[in-house]
Amino acid sequence: MRLVDTHAHLYMGTYRNDRDTVIERSINSGVDKIILPNLKSDTIPEIRDITQKYPDHCFAAIGLHPGSVDETYDEELKVIEDWLQTEQFFAIGETGMDLYRDDTYKDEQLASLHHHLQLAYKYNLPLILHQRNAFNEIMESITNANLPGLRGVFHSFSEDLETAQKIIDLGFKIGIGGIVTFKNASLDVVAKEIPLEHIILETDAPFLTPSPYRGKRNESSYTIYVAKKLAEIKNVSVDEIADVTTQNAHQLFSLV
Repeated sequence: MRLVDTHAHLYMGTYRNDRDTVIERSINSGVDKIILPNLKSDTIPEIRDITQKYPDHCFAAIGLHPGSVDETYDEELKVIEDWLQTEQFFAIGETGMDLYRDDTYKDEQLASLHHHLQLAYKYNLPLILHQRNAFNEIMESITNANLPGLRGVFHSFSEDLETAQKIIDLGFKIGIGGIVTFKNASLDVVAKEIPLEHIILETDAPFLTPSPYRGKRNESSYTIYVAKKLAEIKNVSVDEIADVTTQNAHQLFSLV
């Protein structure tokens, strides 16, 4: 059985002392491939170091996280485009919008998102989209951009079935992570109705750790707990969950 963790931030400082151990444990647990979405320009070298050390298992994405967007966002985007011209990346992201706590930089987030959409189209790469309290704004931006063939994933999905259907109609995948294991989150009810061919698995490590490790640091090896919960919800085998979601991830990110 092979799994893909399509969203993990293993380059963050919380893994500084045991990063190799965490990655090796993930590989040994069956998580054969890990996508590393970028946050801002100064995390790109860390990601590159990891992908160079584990070229068969770790794959870089590049973008500016909406939480990192401020009045200097255009300078960050120039750095990102410079990297795109010299290095291989497997996705554009993490991008999107986050208006959950603060909308001070809403206009800048919108402008940054639009730039990411153009980059994804130009380089024929999938998008990794973060959204909190901004789904309508993101959908409107994608629709107005009118870029044929644009694809990607709405990561860390926790919305209702109507929202899931809009994502599917857009041609994007739905990233399911540890939230599906949380009691009272109600994502299990929604996930049951989402056809498996539209789902990819993720951890968002070090965040959103699934049960039974909730409250502790997350890591890619815990992808199996997301797969097991989905298997329980959909009343299918874990092997089927692994096979379909891994195939979905390989197709979306053009993994070999």
